[in-house]
Amino acid sequence: MPEWRITRLRGQFALTFDRDGRRHRHTLNTDDAREAQRLAPAVYAELTRPSGRTIADLWEAYRLDKAGKPIATTMSYTWKALGPVFGHRDGEAVTKAECEAYTEARRKLGRSDGAIHTELGHLRTVLVWAQKNRMIAHAPEISRPQKPAPKDRHLTRHEAQRIIAAASLPHVKLAVHLMLATAARVSALLELTWDRVDFKRRLIHLIDPDETARRKGRATVPINDTLLVALQEARKGALSDYVVEWGGERVKSIKKSIATAAKLANLDDVSPHVFRHTAAVWMAEAGIPISEIAQYLGHSNPIITYRVYAKYSPNHLRKAASALEMGIYEVPFGTNEPAKKNTK
Repeated sequence: MPEWRITRLRGQFALTFDRDGRRHRHTLNTDDAREAQRLAPAVYAELTRPSGRTIADLWEAYRLDKAGKPIATTMSYTWKALGPVFGHRDGEAVTKAECEAYTEARRKLGRSDGAIHTELGHLRTVLVWAQKNRMIAHAPEISRPQKPAPKDRHLTRHEAQRIIAAASLPHVKLAVHLMLATAARVSALLELTWDRVDFKRRLIHLIDPDETARRKGRATVPINDTLLVALQEARKGALSDYVVEWGGERVKSIKKSIATAAKLANLDDVSPHVFRHTAAVWMAEAGIPISEIAQYLGHSNPIITYRVYAKYSPNHLRKAASALEMGIYEVPFGTNEPAKKNTK
């Protein structure tokens, strides 16, 4: 049963929920159904917000406030690690030493600094939010390991062909084609349904129009020739509404399948995210403007795209380098060998 529902109260919409064996109703002061749906989550979070100051209380309050958003789902996983260590602590009492001890303990369990950085980052997010909402007076500083530099692993076209050939299962082969041709996150592609594949206009709409939560990195992208053929073949044998399926069921993860295909292709460090990064690198190497690559990736801020992918563009800083030319030597077009004699 849902945590809350919308009902009628004196001619207007009301928020209704059951708690402690009692039914609670709270008017939303509107007779507009859409407005009621918009207001209800925040009102419910406010009415049911835990009153305690422990991190467990604050975490639950934050989760309710962000109900329905992707961050709430993600934080359910990080809490499994953080909860037993920090759950009982007062929100203002976390110390640097405790954070450092947590980091060392997680490292001994084999967790990477990147994962630990994310876990403690979620703790910091909750405490800062609690301070802004006056649940605690002060959000303590959360010490965490430095975030590792992002891996620069991307595939050559030959490597991409090898991994496609090594993918024996049709849904894995299709997923690879989709990741390389759309530059989409694998989560968006595993949620993709056929009604958002427009064969007539050759477009894929990665954003689900029925989903109210904002999802990052989802755009509408064209279908190139290679992907068109792969999609047409998949559509003929489709057994469900999902584009990537196995036995008529939605596929929830292809991480292990990608690892298996990469091993068979004798390729190292290949994860689903590598394909998104590869697609962006290929576009940059082809001289596609950064603004277009940003749109393809679904980046709301092209500065992020520029920071990561501008260096792959054949034109990156070339004009600036030309401004520093002294005109002493000439290098004939089409070669890297300088002329035998200088020009002066």
